[in-house]
Amino acid sequence: MVSEHTFIAGIPLVLGGNVFGWTAHGDEGLAVLDAFYEAGGRMIDTADVYSAWVDGHAGGESEAFIGNWLASRGVRDEMKIHTKTGMLSKTKPSDPGSMGDASLYEPAAVNAHLQASLERLRTDYIDLYYAHRDFAVLDVAQIAEVFAQTVKSGHARAIGASNFQADRLGAALTHADNNGLAPFDALQNHYNLVARDDYGPALQQMCVERGIAMLPFFGLAAGYLTGKYRRPEDFEQGQRGYRTKDYVESGPPVLAVLDEIAAETGASLPAIALAWLVRQPGIPAPIASARNVDQLRETLAFTRLDLSEDQLERLTRSLD
Repeated sequence: MVSEHTFIAGIPLVLGGNVFGWTAHGDEGLAVLDAFYEAGGRMIDTADVYSAWVDGHAGGESEAFIGNWLASRGVRDEMKIHTKTGMLSKTKPSDPGSMGDASLYEPAAVNAHLQASLERLRTDYIDLYYAHRDFAVLDVAQIAEVFAQTVKSGHARAIGASNFQADRLGAALTHADNNGLAPFDALQNHYNLVARDDYGPALQQMCVERGIAMLPFFGLAAGYLTGKYRRPEDFEQGQRGYRTKDYVESGPPVLAVLDEIAAETGASLPAIALAWLVRQPGIPAPIASARNVDQLRETLAFTRLDLSEDQLERLTRSLD
């Protein structure tokens, strides 16, 4: 993959790190990371809040697991490590929109969380450091300034915005331009075949015009686009089944088109869904996680799949 961004390298997949130290742990988790590296994968996404939602976890488990792998394999210089801050409370992830949470973006708090991430990841720099979410109660210029400082300090090579909408991202970029600050060079929003609202036309145009890399999360809609959630009882299965219930009404037409194209190409539904995603404006790579090596191999199949223009158009229309 060729890109002007220093945080993008390797095959067009960012390996989602939310599972590491949680459902992918021990030798099995290490095997996933090894297999990703051997396949040419060079980008890993994590966050300081992963996996604070698990009983007994405090956040940072994913970063620590990845850091141990990086150190044991001696591959830090080859990898592009992306991490985030802005959702980690003292105990559990805090409620989005809470005014009290805005203190997470005070300069001292961002610096403290960044230093903790560096320690867990066993590195002295982050390739891409995200503001994990926006806080509407804050002037967006304040957010732009505190994250730009992480680049100025040398602890982050580039910065990104996650869960930002067009008006706020645009204002942050304008403030950076007017004040000679490092701008947000990446966007990480929720976007896939069945959930497209958080990367609408305005954001797409902004990312394309500004050269911002959109690296969408939930590329497989929490597993819905694998096709394993079709009957009412399916949604009660597994760790993430509850998240797929949002697609009970809107999802079936999308799955129907995926099924058609799977019959035409012989490709799996996840491969088709990700192959569509990486062809959308401003998206150099999706984010997807894998709990084991078999899942990873199935996910990587999209990098070898070339969908026709007709197939891409049918997938785009499937949500209409």
